[in-house]
Amino acid sequence: MKRFKILGTGMAVPERVLTNHDLEQMVDTSDAWITERTGIKQRHIADAETSSATLGARALRSACEQAELETSELDVIVVATSSADTVFPSTGCWIQNELGIRGMPAFDIAAGCTGFLYALEVAACMLAAGSGKRIGVVGCEVMSKVVDWTDRTTCVLFGDGSGAMVIESCEEDTGLLASNWGADGGLAPILYLPAGGTRMPATAQTVAEGMHTVKMTGNAVFRHAVRAMTAAGKAALKDSGLEADDIDLLIPHQANMRIMEACRSRLKIPVEKMFSIVDRYGNMSAATIPVAIHEAREAGRMGPGTTVALAAFGTGLTWGGAVLQT
Repeated sequence: MKRFKILGTGMAVPERVLTNHDLEQMVDTSDAWITERTGIKQRHIADAETSSATLGARALRSACEQAELETSELDVIVVATSSADTVFPSTGCWIQNELGIRGMPAFDIAAGCTGFLYALEVAACMLAAGSGKRIGVVGCEVMSKVVDWTDRTTCVLFGDGSGAMVIESCEEDTGLLASNWGADGGLAPILYLPAGGTRMPATAQTVAEGMHTVKMTGNAVFRHAVRAMTAAGKAALKDSGLEADDIDLLIPHQANMRIMEACRSRLKIPVEKMFSIVDRYGNMSAATIPVAIHEAREAGRMGPGTTVALAAFGTGLTWGGAVLQT
């Protein structure tokens, strides 16, 4: 068990809300089509001045306020994002800049939608190793700036937002009871952003061909996502020594309701125990799980003594499952 306690959580989303009806005016789609296939009704969209670090800083500041800490009192900042402010430096450093703090290590983890579970695992290991006492774990995304708004198969899915958690080392039996994480790089081409890195540097041609936006092979992603999330969730449950009936709350990555429901069903967790925010926020990639955790805590669904199952998949293809004891 990797012991820690949650001192505070926070979230931040842009003010602008884009509904399915708004999308009907932009691409060949409908509210009924989107709702039936994804369960999404609306998503929040950042303005031109808002970046992933902007939202990440707001969410982390809110989590620190709940924890009654100054942001400068954090020992480490670990950031999960797939829509980084810049190739370098890290979005973690830009978050430091936004908050006006310095000194503590700040770095990014790129694991797509699984990013927050990867970041939480790394942070928990750092606490166990004594590399700091209090760590800010952030998932932040501005996916609206990396999607093709003429591609109805992807633009209807994603939203912008950030969630953050401040965790502290402790001696109590709280924290990660078990976790399972991994990746299959052979599946990288089914969900990726082709241009902008050293594999395909930016040119006038890559911009003209729309190679700086998300490309997804939908059927393959669905198939591998359900399989990976379910396997990771089952492995984490087995390693925790618990059964599905012992789980109080399931928070899966909020990709779309069909994937979430398939994962829940295969894990044999009752439908009433699954916590969903996908209808209001869409897929916020690495931000979905921390935002859902914050809302579950605010709703009284995740108080002390709650056993929470977490599961996610992401570009890479990455996956993660965890059992969290609060």
